[in-house]
Amino acid sequence: MRIQIINPGSAPGTTARIAAAGRAFASRGTEVIAVPATDAPASIEGPVEAALALAGLVEQVARGESDGVSGHIIAAFDDPGLDAARSLARAPVIGIGEAAFHLASLVAGRFTVITTHARTVPLIEHNLVRYGFSARCVRVRVAEISLHSLDDLHSAARDRISAEIDRAIREDRSEAIVLGTAGLADLARSLSSEHGLPVIEGVSAAVRLVESLVSLGLATSKIGGWAPPRRKSLPARLSGLGD
Repeated sequence: MRIQIINPGSAPGTTARIAAAGRAFASRGTEVIAVPATDAPASIEGPVEAALALAGLVEQVARGESDGVSGHIIAAFDDPGLDAARSLARAPVIGIGEAAFHLASLVAGRFTVITTHARTVPLIEHNLVRYGFSARCVRVRVAEISLHSLDDLHSAARDRISAEIDRAIREDRSEAIVLGTAGLADLARSLSSEHGLPVIEGVSAAVRLVESLVSLGLATSKIGGWAPPRRKSLPARLSGLGD
């Protein structure tokens, strides 16, 4: 199978990190393709960047469907454009935030999310309610680091995340941690070993979930909310995907 991972931002370093995480956890025989959204901001660190990325993200979903990919992953923790992508795609579409929440709920009764910037907190909290995980997530904590600093796993950014995990264990009584950013699978493993609890990263979680859906023959439902858009409402480059 072929899985397309879409970085809603355009920073090459982030796209490369996402690709590496996806390929490291993909099963033998699964091809992982990582692409940035077209004409997108460098990174998604709040609602404005997420809104600006949507058109390019949807366009990459459409290209992947035309190319016959088996599934799509939206690799920003806020899961921007998830409903739109599912309306366009017949292949499964997974957001890395949603994937990480699901896996955390399977290995722990309580979990804490650690994100990068305070302005992402309302979006994450909204998604936790929407997905039905607000009662399981004790708190969304903020490390106040830039996404680009995470390209260097030896930077002070790792220490800040580790310090928040310490606080989550002591103050939140959390049993698992969800990292609120994309592609840090190596960091998740090292922090899990250091702190003695599950630390979950969304890209690796999403890859495994897409593989499961594809293996079970489950595609995105086209009845109801994720039915295809009317063809007349789409620009010419997407019109082949509508009804």
